[in-house]
Amino acid sequence: MAPKDIQPIGEELAILWDDGHETYLKLEELRRYCPCASCQGEPDVLGHLHKGPPPNLTPQSFQLVRLQAVGGYAVQPVWQDGHQTGIYSFDYLRALCHCDECAKKRQLAG
Repeated sequence: MAPKDIQPIGEELAILWDDGHETYLKLEELRRYCPCASCQGEPDVLGHLHKGPPPNLTPQSFQLVRLQAVGGYAVQPVWQDGHQTGIYSFDYLRALCHCDECAKKRQLAG
């Protein structure tokens, strides 16, 4: 699954998927769910999660400057506060969708 179109609209990231589904993610939520090691932590070889201090988020933290493509599988947002280490796979973005259809699919996949 891949986006046919992906673009910021106001305070949301709008994604049209190749299966026709549409996802709208609030930019603030997208940033709070940044998957990078600085934001989410990083497991060691024993599986223990090591996290630094929580990021200091400001209003600039939720302003998207641009999206960069990463291969054919992900995008990398560049935020106004300079943060740009999060690589959001298309699967991850689809998993962030909150619509009823996606919630039902996740529940069935269990």
